[in-house]
Amino acid sequence: MRYKEFGKTGMKASEMALGTWGIGGAGWDDNPEETRIDAICAAVENGVNFIDTAPAYNAGAAECLVGKALKQSGTRQRVIVATKCGNFYMGNGTYVRDGHYDKIIQQCDDSLKNLQTDYIDLMLIHWPDVNTDFAETADALNALKKSGKVLHIGVSNFTREQMEEIGQYCTLEAYQPQYSMVVRTNEEQMKWAAEQGMGVMTYGSLGGGILTGAFRKLTTFEATDSRNRFYKHFQEPMFSKVMKVLEVMDRISADRDNVPLSQIALNWCAQKEFVSSCIVGAQSRRKIEENCAVYQWMLTSEEIALLDAAIEQYLVKQ
Repeated sequence: MRYKEFGKTGMKASEMALGTWGIGGAGWDDNPEETRIDAICAAVENGVNFIDTAPAYNAGAAECLVGKALKQSGTRQRVIVATKCGNFYMGNGTYVRDGHYDKIIQQCDDSLKNLQTDYIDLMLIHWPDVNTDFAETADALNALKKSGKVLHIGVSNFTREQMEEIGQYCTLEAYQPQYSMVVRTNEEQMKWAAEQGMGVMTYGSLGGGILTGAFRKLTTFEATDSRNRFYKHFQEPMFSKVMKVLEVMDRISADRDNVPLSQIALNWCAQKEFVSSCIVGAQSRRKIEENCAVYQWMLTSEEIALLDAAIEQYLVKQ
């Protein structure tokens, strides 16, 4: 495993963070609880010291599994736990954003119970609630940090303008955007956030799974499946364009004794100097071990140039 300083927090985070949206079970494949807990334990065993979760991941189910796994393995003190606030899962793929002071405080207390811990390393506002004054939301985060319940604070899915606005009322230490070879719209503000001293952690680092090469034909998912609802590159015309990029990844894989495409995609992301850690979701020990093996090697500058050229040709200009 490789590690990087996480902004100015003083924390050293693994370049892979375990994402638990899928582990929560809503909108993704549904595996037995013991399989999901084993996946969390496997990540820690393989050097992952950063776990990303949220109460919105199936109404606290993901947090509960993280808490249970860390307690059973006795590894809580070794792991940076990031969770979120201000977003509530209502079922059937629907969410409600609420950044009011009381809601943030209560959601944090609920998360502490779910995670079976007395502190949260990193608390992120999951999505901006534009109907609540950012000053009120920031006051809640400041209060949680002052109390010791939260050590560091940040935001997810905010624009640069929104980060600058809330930054008037609290010191942002982390930024979590969607970013991968198929989604680069946040790249400039990621660079800006890194320049401000924030740790930058990417989600959707494998494009919801499309960059693993597992999907070579259009697939019909359930209506509430996140690959159908959230990740639009599983639909045309984007799907066929991504397949062209996968062809370039296939060639690089063949030249490297058939390394998994997921490792190519993760190295492409992790090797960016403005990226602190890449969030990767996986629900089995086998997938965790495969993903962690990426950090045993790195892409060459020539390989990165080939990938960037393919992205530019098929995903940007078309």
